[in-house]
Order: sequence, then structure tokens, then C-alpha cells
Amino acid sequence: MRWADLEGRRVAVWGFGREGRAALNALARHLPGQRIALYCTAEEAEAAGNAFPSVDVHGIAPDADALASYDIVIKSPGISAYKPELLEARARGTRVTSGSALWFASHVGARTVAVTGTKGKSTTSALIAHLARSLGVRTALAGNIGMPMLELDEGDADLWVIELSSFQTGEAMGVDLGVVTSLYEEHLDWHGSRERYVDDKLKLLAASAKVLVNAMQPALLARAEDHPGLHTFGDRRGWHVADGWIRRGDENIVRTDRLSAPGLHNAINASAALAALEIMGHDARAAAPALSTFVPLPHRLQPLGERDGLSWINDSISTTPLASLAALESVGATRTALIIGGHDRGLDWTPFVEAMRLLASATTGEAGAAHVPEAIVCQGANGPRIADALEAANVANVYRATDLAAAVAAARAALGGEGCVLLSPGAPSFDQFHDYTERGKRFAELAGFEARAASIQGLGIA
Repeated sequence: MRWADLEGRRVAVWGFGREGRAALNALARHLPGQRIALYCTAEEAEAAGNAFPSVDVHGIAPDADALASYDIVIKSPGISAYKPELLEARARGTRVTSGSALWFASHVGARTVAVTGTKGKSTTSALIAHLARSLGVRTALAGNIGMPMLELDEGDADLWVIELSSFQTGEAMGVDLGVVTSLYEEHLDWHGSRERYVDDKLKLLAASAKVLVNAMQPALLARAEDHPGLHTFGDRRGWHVADGWIRRGDENIVRTDRLSAPGLHNAINASAALAALEIMGHDARAAAPALSTFVPLPHRLQPLGERDGLSWINDSISTTPLASLAALESVGATRTALIIGGHDRGLDWTPFVEAMRLLASATTGEAGAAHVPEAIVCQGANGPRIADALEAANVANVYRATDLAAAVAAARAALGGEGCVLLSPGAPSFDQFHDYTERGKRFAELAGFEARAASIQGLGIA
């Protein structure tokens, strides 16, 4: 759907987050004078009316009848496409689109790399942009990473690097290279089932002329194997990590300890970024040294510093149990208090519990062996469920806390002034916070640091 298709139609925007505001601004540019409606929360209504005085503001969630009264609804990504009222309105003739879909439709021919994945998509997107810019390529970085594409609607770039969530992958079209970093269970509340989540996530494959997928995930590779433009990373023939190096086949390219972003998973993200750059026709080997100057993204294993003998790491972006395991792996044998738990989406914590059980077993009788954290602090709405499962598996050092403040206090007490406090919740933040950014800022405050969750560097065109 193009902007011209909206002209003279009854149009509503649903959602007043950054995506919704970007859509309203774009509508004002493309369709000046056309009457537009906005649906937002009651708390947002006054601010919306002040910011957009010509818009008809409704401080309520629309029902099916309200949605069906419009020809076109532009919805924000966080609003599930499977809401019953939205499905009913569609059946009655309402067309539903988004800022992402409108951007793709109006930028046919742009050189695009679209990146998705349960984990690693933001860092991989930022790495691709950073590496391309190190080669002098005018590059845009936008999408789910923190800048709606419509904010760059009138911008010009030689390469567009676009992060897409599973809410947005079905809206992409004409992508030169689609990258899938990983695929695990997530966002079941939006998609309704794991199967639908996987199907929606992998809609990016059909929208892309070439695809790059993680060869270390057989199920993902199987879903992509029939794509005529299939490329892989993580296998020994191409870009991968082995023996402390990022390699291209048998060639050592850069040592992993030269990377500014810590952890094996970030070295794998770097391999994906280098592979993507190469597929797009750029000299990845020449760009590889720039990995040392990349600024790690906030809330993603972000070291905050030291206070009172403790080091503090903010991994608030972690919303799956497997992400919590990866975070724990990144701190190695450091004496650690791990804070987990948050909004309960019904995800299966069995793999996490089993990993802790195995670590606990390895501790017995093996000096220096891997061990469970000094404290596993379970907090938030699903904290009791996780704690119950850990205790049923005979995992020691399980603590219970009602909220993040209590969890930080428990972690301090458990470590006694020596070790690392790692916030890697493995769950969304919505039980206590607006989003993971707010949760990360609060964690920093509780740790004794300024609530400066550093902004993501490199957004926009440069």
C-alpha cells in the first residue's frame, strides 16, 4: 500500500508510541489537510491532542465497529495482528497496514538488509551499519532497533539496514538480503502460538531475494533450505567462530578478544554481520578491524561499572530463558547473582532449570568445575513459578523477591560485597515497567549509577 492509496480515505492510526507518532507526522507530510483519527490510551490522549491538534483523538482502544468504520488502519507493531476486533474489521473490509509496510512500498529499489531473529537482531543490525560505515558507505540504521523507518521517510542512503521484529516481518517487501540470527520461542502472547510465531518470523524469507541464516540451528536451516538465494553463517565453510577467532573458512580474520562487545554470542553476531556485508558486495575483511570500535548496545550485557565491590551488568533486553543462559555464560566463572523473572508470557523455563540442575551436579566433587550462580533471584510476576521449578529440581541458592528493588537487595546480600550482579530477566518487563529500557534504567539506579541508559549510537543515516 502506497501513500497515494490513503488519499481521500477514512484513515485511523492505532497507537501513540514512537511508531504511531512517526505515522502521524508522515501522514501530515504526504496527505496535508486530510482528516485522520488516532486511538491511544486515556493517559496519552491529552498529549496527543496537543501535539497533533488537527487529529481526531480517541483515548480508548477501538472495538470492531470502530475499526470497521475506517477504510484503512495504520497500527503500531505492538498491537497484535490477531486481535479479534482487528480480524473482524478486516473481514468487514477494513485494510490494515503499518509504518514499515508503507516505507517498503515507497522505497522500491532501495538496497536493503533486513535483520530479524529471536536474539541478536539489534546487535547484528548495528554491527552491519557500523562496519559498512567504516568502509565509507552511506548507511541507514532504523526499524525495531529504536528509530521507526518513517522517521527517515525522506532520507537517502546507499545501504538501508533495517531491524524487524516478528511483528513486522510480514510487512517487508523487495528486501535484497534477509538475515535471521536465531529462532527460539518468544512473543507467544502476540502471535498466539509457537508455530505462528515461527511462521510470522520467517515471512522475511519470502520477502528477500537472498537470505542469510544461522547454520548452527538445524530447524532454522531446514526452513530456509529451499530458498534459491540461501547463504549461511556459523558453519566452517563461511564466517564462523572457532578457537578464539572469527574465521572466513580456514582463514583467521580477527581475534574474538579484540571485539568490544563481550561474549561468544556477540562474536557470532559479528560473524553474521561480516557475512551480510560480504553478500551485499562489500569487503568484509577490510571492515573486520572496525569490530574493535563498535559501541555495544545499552541493556544488552551492558557493563555499568563497579559499586561497593560488586560489578553490575544490565541485560534488561533479555526476554527469553535462553537469553538468560547466554548472559550467564558470558560472565564465566565469576561469582554471580543472577536476577531473573518478569511478565509471565507462559514461556517454558524447563531448559533453564535443566541447565542449572546440570551445573549443580557438576559442582559436586569437581574442583573448579562450572557451578550455579551464588544466587538465582526470582522476581516479578513469573518469579514464583520459576523458583518453584528450580527448587523442585534441587537447585540451590534460589531466592524469591516481589519486585526488582527487592531482587537487587537480595543479590547484594547474597554476594556480600564480592562478585557480579547480572540482570538478565528472561522475561518482558510489563509487570512492573513500561518497557525493558525503563527496567534497565531502574536497575542502574538501584545499583547506584546514573539512570542514563546510554542511547543506541548510529541510528539514522551516516
